[in-house]
Amino acid sequence: QVQLVESGGGPVQAGGSLRLSCAASGSIFSITDMGWYRQAPGKQRELVALISRRGSTNYADSVKGRFTISRDNARNTVYLQMNSLKPEDTAVYYCVAEVSRRYWGQGTQVTVSS
Repeated sequence: QVQLVESGGGPVQAGGSLRLSCAASGSIFSITDMGWYRQAPGKQRELVALISRRGSTNYADSVKGRFTISRDNARNTVYLQMNSLKPEDTAVYYCVAEVSRRYWGQGTQVTVSS
């Protein structure tokens, strides 16, 4: 079992920045990939970014060049630095961790106003 706790969401104006954090606990030694998904109102949940245990990254095209995912294996924490935020980035952001299956955090709301 893996437990994920996100923090760092909130309201921000367009062009601003936010940093999301997600701390993992439980069977942390089995975690391979970690990352972030998001779900906007009325839309399907979509991948934002993933990072492997060795640091390989994968980003959605819509966030490339604006968002940066990073990971501190010693602290069992994954981060998402979000810059140049746009109103269309408004969503609930979910942390994920891959073990034998995908574990999800409870989600944190990000609201970008124009």
